[in-house]
Amino acid sequence: MDKINDSEKFNRDDLSLPEDVDVRVSSERRQDTLHVPPDGVERRQWTDRRRLRSREGRERYLDMVQRERVILMEQGVTRSLDQLMDMAGAPSAIDEETEIVGIRDYANGDQLRSLLPVQSWLPLSIHLIGLHDGILKIAPLNELNERQIEALVSTANRSGLMVERIEAEIWDRGELLQTMRAVHDLSADRCEKTLALWLNDTDNGLLLNQFMRDMLAEALQMRVSDIHILQDNNISNPNWIRYRIDGDLVPVHLLPSESMARLTTLIKRDSAMNFGDRVTPKDGRFSFTWQGRVIDVRVAAGPHAQDGEKITLRLLDRASLKGFDELFKRHEDVGNYLAQSLSPEIKGGGGLVMLSGPTGSGKTTTLYACIQYIDRRRRHVLTIEDPIEYELRYATQWQVRPGMRGGEFSDLIRAAMRHDPDYIVIGELRDSDTVETALKAAESGHTVISTVHADTALQTFERLKSLMPSERERASTFTLAQQVRAIINQRLVKTLCQGCAHQGRAGDALNEDEIYQLGIESTEIIRRRNTSGCDLCNRTGISGRTLLLDALLITLGPADRDKVYRALMQNVNSIVEEEGVIVHTRRNGLIDLVTNGLVDPKSALNYLES
Repeated sequence: MDKINDSEKFNRDDLSLPEDVDVRVSSERRQDTLHVPPDGVERRQWTDRRRLRSREGRERYLDMVQRERVILMEQGVTRSLDQLMDMAGAPSAIDEETEIVGIRDYANGDQLRSLLPVQSWLPLSIHLIGLHDGILKIAPLNELNERQIEALVSTANRSGLMVERIEAEIWDRGELLQTMRAVHDLSADRCEKTLALWLNDTDNGLLLNQFMRDMLAEALQMRVSDIHILQDNNISNPNWIRYRIDGDLVPVHLLPSESMARLTTLIKRDSAMNFGDRVTPKDGRFSFTWQGRVIDVRVAAGPHAQDGEKITLRLLDRASLKGFDELFKRHEDVGNYLAQSLSPEIKGGGGLVMLSGPTGSGKTTTLYACIQYIDRRRRHVLTIEDPIEYELRYATQWQVRPGMRGGEFSDLIRAAMRHDPDYIVIGELRDSDTVETALKAAESGHTVISTVHADTALQTFERLKSLMPSERERASTFTLAQQVRAIINQRLVKTLCQGCAHQGRAGDALNEDEIYQLGIESTEIIRRRNTSGCDLCNRTGISGRTLLLDALLITLGPADRDKVYRALMQNVNSIVEEEGVIVHTRRNGLIDLVTNGLVDPKSALNYLES
């Protein structure tokens, strides 16, 4: 029988279960409590907790940042307090109104530029300042006519923003031009033009460098996570540059083989690779400045066909990292439980938090959100990664070096315990030695956070057991049962574009069997994907992805952990029947997303089957 959180009986402030509470609930009752945002007193308490966490997070590093800023200024490096706070990973400030209504009513210029399609405001030569109380403030280079204003308001409202009117601020023309050049940096708008110019003069190195930079800027504006570049010397095979957007590969630019070879050589040179070697797989990275912040690019190169090459670029934009509260905004109880686990009042609390899912499911994003939530001013966080994705302030980060003596995951975990860490973050549990060492670290009082590849939360236990040495399986399983605090299995599901999605009754879009599978009423108002799309979603009908969880929260005390051990040794599926084990099923999460109009019901059915 599935069990999930009953918000009326489960106190998330102290995460304690009253003795008379049975967390097992029927499927009918589960439908009533399915991720419903709390109302009244509960809503205010939840808002207060989030606002308190945000304020504490901002104040946490303020004194350190102020002192760092003085040293940086002496060295000629100019950074604002907000920039340094963002680099430190401090959450954005949240006031009461913003917390309740969110970004749709209050947004700064950067948020507006990320939400509004470039083509809706770039041709107007305006600088987006911010949105407050339904007033969109802009600084125009030239006066806008009525039609342009109406079009901008319409686009903003279809994007989900609440815009009633536009106010123009008068800026000094020189200052405005300088701001637009520094802040906008919209190279993507000229990417195709630069490419055409370069293809007409492929020997022009300046145009080649400009195209590469424009391509990266275009990718960042289109929410691209990876750029795939394929160079094939066979003239009959196309040489495409493809972007991964919301999980899908989209072919964008087509280049001749000779031109693609020049581009791959430039990328490898900038990544400090041997650009003459096309046979050996290699890794590298480089960085560039865009919109006032440094973007890291991780590069992987490998051979393709006959003397061809494949280059994959991973774009690592610190600004794209989601905060803890933002990540778990639809799973407040899971977020609160993790927050409690990551904020022990005394040193030596220990425990194991596992994040699982397939490749590309956002495990690294969740991992870094957990790290940023931890108070790194008072706690020592040590990460062991392969490779290091994002550089974090106030944390010790170690790079795994496979094949080198003492450079493996297990070696570094053993070494980490001699550096007095409070939290040990392990990029991935890959082998038996790493699993055993991680369990020993958790048993010795360190909080260990790690990831593993698994399809479900329950399968995560099976995956960990399969990595344990057979001769020590019982002892390792006992340690696992004693130390595990939470198993979070996750997927990223595509969300509908709210500007063009079709709305209607579930009974008009689904047959009876489909309605039964989803467990919704035929009269439920749902949204469906508009396959024609609109300008807000680049004609795809899809805009972004959201987190879908399958979670096990183990709230049992040490004296009751023997139940977990017996379940792991006999039948792992029976663990969901144990008292004190809170279960969030993927199916319930999907129903919540469908009824809130975020996911197409047909897609939800496919996710249920996967």
